[in-house]
Amino acid sequence: MAGMALEMDSAELAALLHFYADSGVVDLCEEAPIDRFAQSAEILQSRARAQAQPNAVAPIAAAQTPSAKASSPAPGEGRKIAAQPVAPAPQASQLTVPNEAAFESARSLAASANSIAELRMALDSFTGCNLRHSAKSLVFADGNPEADVMFIGEAPDREEDIQGMPFVGRPGQLLDRMLAAIGLSRETVYITTMIPWRPPGNRTPAVHEIALCRPFIERHVALAAPKIVVMLGNVVSKSLLGTDKGILSLRGTWMDYKADDSVIPALPTLHPGYLLKYPAQKQLAWMDLLSLQARIENLKAQ
Repeated sequence: MAGMALEMDSAELAALLHFYADSGVVDLCEEAPIDRFAQSAEILQSRARAQAQPNAVAPIAAAQTPSAKASSPAPGEGRKIAAQPVAPAPQASQLTVPNEAAFESARSLAASANSIAELRMALDSFTGCNLRHSAKSLVFADGNPEADVMFIGEAPDREEDIQGMPFVGRPGQLLDRMLAAIGLSRETVYITTMIPWRPPGNRTPAVHEIALCRPFIERHVALAAPKIVVMLGNVVSKSLLGTDKGILSLRGTWMDYKADDSVIPALPTLHPGYLLKYPAQKQLAWMDLLSLQARIENLKAQ
């Protein structure tokens, strides 16, 4: 690798580093070798000990530093999901499936939030999702929380993870242009993502990650109480609308989304990131935007 690096110019090295960053690589090398087999064995033993305690949650762990070792909680100190958040582990990349306690904690924390500010605090304290251990930031929301229109994206990308704000990368720049085309802006809409932490390498969120985060986004919509919800992309639309249809079948069709005791008109449409990959589909998104614009005008006329 060292010989290869010497043969590369600065532009090639920069491109390689960007590739590693987009793929979720945190560190290129360590100062000391790590026995991953021994480390994995200790993690499994730690989980087994934690599962033996009814109120304990199996730790989602990896070494914090090259010399640190995973260890089980001391007797009587089993970590509960609702306890104070543990420090994020930047190197924790192992995908783990949470136990039922994590799902129950997500539902309980989300339901206990009586305001958007409290909901953010609840997400800050939730340690049951493995994504928070590899992400740099909690990406919560942007725009006007009292707006009539709420946009929901899938999950943060690398730039959004760095800045801690939704839709600030290239897809976000396209979204800004899409909003401007129908007379909207970040000051007149509310923007969030279904998954508040970036999946490593921008991969699609796993089924259990979506299930863990669903109570929070559902509570988010209920607290914001928008008059229209725009669902950006396949994952959000299928999950929140409870359908197996893909986004190309769903897009452009107004549907009902139930938020607590309210029914909110919902418009599934194509994600800006998808439009960057397939620009020919922008004509479909434009049709959806015109439909959204007409619905907004109807609201103003009432």
